[in-house]
Amino acid sequence: MRIGIHHTKDSFSDRWIAYCKEKEISYELVDCYRSDIIQQLSGCDVLMWHFNHKDSKDSKFAKQLLFSLQNAGIRVFPDYNTVWHFDDKVGQKYLLESIDAPLAPAHVFYKKQEALKWAGETDYPKVFKLRNGSGSQNVRLVRSESQAIKLIKKAFGKGFKQYEAWSNLKERIRKYRLGKTSLWDVIKGMIRIVHPTRYARVTGREIGYVYFQDFIPDNDHDIRVIVIGDKAFALKRLVRKNDFRASGSGFILYEKEHFDDESIRISFEVSEKLQAQCMTYDYVFLEGKPQIVEISYGFAVEAYDACAGYWNRDLSWNEGSFNPYGWMVEDIRK
Repeated sequence: MRIGIHHTKDSFSDRWIAYCKEKEISYELVDCYRSDIIQQLSGCDVLMWHFNHKDSKDSKFAKQLLFSLQNAGIRVFPDYNTVWHFDDKVGQKYLLESIDAPLAPAHVFYKKQEALKWAGETDYPKVFKLRNGSGSQNVRLVRSESQAIKLIKKAFGKGFKQYEAWSNLKERIRKYRLGKTSLWDVIKGMIRIVHPTRYARVTGREIGYVYFQDFIPDNDHDIRVIVIGDKAFALKRLVRKNDFRASGSGFILYEKEHFDDESIRISFEVSEKLQAQCMTYDYVFLEGKPQIVEISYGFAVEAYDACAGYWNRDLSWNEGSFNPYGWMVEDIRK
């Protein structure tokens, strides 16, 4: 079996290539951006591509290419079940509700008057989100009906920019003060105020719907569990100071003592129902019970190198370092 790998710097592909070299697995570097990608894959049985949802090129065709190849009988990572709902919180709401997964209650509206009526009847606070975004981007705590109405009118009016330049700059400054990013990264954030990202220009504004999720109080962290095949690993992310958001905070704990078996068990069960190759689950807790906030097939590579170990499907614990990117390669070769 020969594996075609599209290489993107700082993606899973760095680790896939290293694993294939170490294990002497036949692979070939391919370029998914070229029009002849189908011909490039003529000698391959598999395509592996860790595409970026914030890349303006990837967002235009990655899923279409992967699904076309899968339909033609070529094995792909990520496949349809794993990725059709990627970076789409609205799609995830329908999917998780359909399999009765423990999703934090979510509400989506496509008619302005229905949304306004709901805003006048619900309790607060609520969490406003756009359907896409990661690292807590486009996420706001809505404390009152008046705030909700303002967001609803904007959602059905001029809509929302994909890239919030000022909030992104504030986040870069916060991380710089913590020593988690560079001064150049802050300067780039300043540049983005007048020159938005290409992705934001290509995708335009989010408009014509509004999405809220119930706010689950008394959570000073979230738990992220990643399931790949019959193995899982996890990390604990602490919320930012004077904030409610944990994703992207940069404050991470790895020791096994921080994780409960229930969230690991649920993650395995949901992955089996979804038939997903690789899936991350972000949890908050309501009266001690795990509630899924969102899911994703991708994750930042280096943040997980410090994980203390992993679980098998039977919830047995394996202490020590491991290579989840090798798991991806081996699973697709089965």
